[in-house]
Amino acid sequence: MTSLATLAVHAGRDDLAGLGTHVPPIDLSTTNPVPDIGSGGAAYEALAGGGRPPAEGGLVYQRLWNPTVARFEDAMAALEATEESVAFGSGMAALTACLIATVSLGKPHVVAVRPLYGGADHLLATGLVGTTVTWAAPDRVAAAVRPDTGLVLVETPANPTLDLLDLRAVCKAAGGVPVVVDNTFATPVLQRPIEHGAALVLHSATKYLGGHGDVVGGVVATSAHWAARLRRVRAVTGGLLHPLAAYLLHRGLQTLPVRVQAQQAGAVRLAEWLAGHEHVRRVHFPSGPLVGTQMSGPGAMVAFEVADAGTAARVASAVRLITHAVSLGGVDTLVQHPASLTHRPVEAAAKPRAGLLRMSVGLEHPDDIQADLDYALKDAHR
Repeated sequence: MTSLATLAVHAGRDDLAGLGTHVPPIDLSTTNPVPDIGSGGAAYEALAGGGRPPAEGGLVYQRLWNPTVARFEDAMAALEATEESVAFGSGMAALTACLIATVSLGKPHVVAVRPLYGGADHLLATGLVGTTVTWAAPDRVAAAVRPDTGLVLVETPANPTLDLLDLRAVCKAAGGVPVVVDNTFATPVLQRPIEHGAALVLHSATKYLGGHGDVVGGVVATSAHWAARLRRVRAVTGGLLHPLAAYLLHRGLQTLPVRVQAQQAGAVRLAEWLAGHEHVRRVHFPSGPLVGTQMSGPGAMVAFEVADAGTAARVASAVRLITHAVSLGGVDTLVQHPASLTHRPVEAAAKPRAGLLRMSVGLEHPDDIQADLDYALKDAHR
């Protein structure tokens, strides 16, 4: 079996030697010549319906298919051990496509386990795309499933508290209902939800997959059947990932295992240090029996709590090396206050605690990040 590190470097590049090139080409064509009306029309129909490019008729139009995007999709399917994957212009566009697809099947009800990313929580709470939601604790998923339930949505590690869910238990509780797992925090380096029973694996590719804070995208890794449904939604709604973004994401995968492992090592050190800091009340960092079994490691996200919202605001404003900003998964360390930013739209009962800060550990030396945090924590209490 090919190791994930090798797949990360080579997946989606199998035909490059035959093309006489070493780096994947970027196809920016918005339209493509068709050989004739008959085959071109048949190709358009196939692609608009979620199919793959036919042998004849061409690619027709970028909204329907793009070779550079397809390379990234092939690579992600290989890393997540799925049949296919479908890429979108953002992680939220990817989630929206999943919801539209289940609504179109006459299954508009979603069971979701909190916490989730604030944007995902907000989308479900508003019912903007025709879904209804039942929020359920992990042990209440089975009781929440109804005849019109189309999806169960979970995130593990969860945003922003890093709670872990037993995916096998959730998938069993879901019965025959497809389970969507947001795998953004773990990445396929640390967790492959398909192996634990999930039907769809969602990523905000903006984060670790890109890894450098310079590209926005989303991707869903899944079965060929679900991929066709999602491509149909993407074709109709125009949610295709831009080819240049696909190129950058595909390139980011090459260093994904190295980056995640190095960032995780730094996060372990910082979580241990924060746990003993006089001004830190609690540290949230993945641990327990699911780390080492479901996940191969705890990851590179750390959340910690200080006294209150005011203290958290002062800490976030006092950092000098760390960047005070939303997002995560890049090479530089970021810190943010979820209750005020990413989870601002979440209803009050489900908001993160007021004193909680979420940190994405980058590739700086941990000693430098520790010194910056120590300064900010002490400065916030002066």
